[in-house]
Amino acid sequence: MQFLVIARDGGDADALKRRLAVREQHIALSNEAIKRGEQLLGAAMLNEDGAMKGSVMIVDFPDRATLDAWLRVEPYVTGKVWQDIEIIPCRIGPSFESLFAKN
Repeated sequence: MQFLVIARDGGDADALKRRLAVREQHIALSNEAIKRGEQLLGAAMLNEDGAMKGSVMIVDFPDRATLDAWLRVEPYVTGKVWQDIEIIPCRIGPSFESLFAKN
C-alpha cells in the first residue's frame, strides 16, 4: 500500500541543527528502503529562504502498521526532527507506475 508522508520539522531555533545531526543516518535508512522498494520518492521541503523545514515521501509498505514500525526507527523521528507527521494513503498514477516498478 502506498502512502504520502508529509513530515514537518519543529519550528524552534534548534530544528535545523537536529536535522543536520542525524541527516546521514536518515539518508542511509532511506537508501536501504529504496533498495527494498519501500521508499519510492523523497524530497526536502524548503522555506522561503531555501532552508530545509520538513520532508515529503511516497512509500510503499504492506500496511500502515509496517509504515509505523519503519517510522519508529527513522532517525528524523528518533532525533526529534519531525514534529508533525501527516500520512495519507495514495496510489502512484498510471503515467508514473513504470518509474517505480518493483523487480
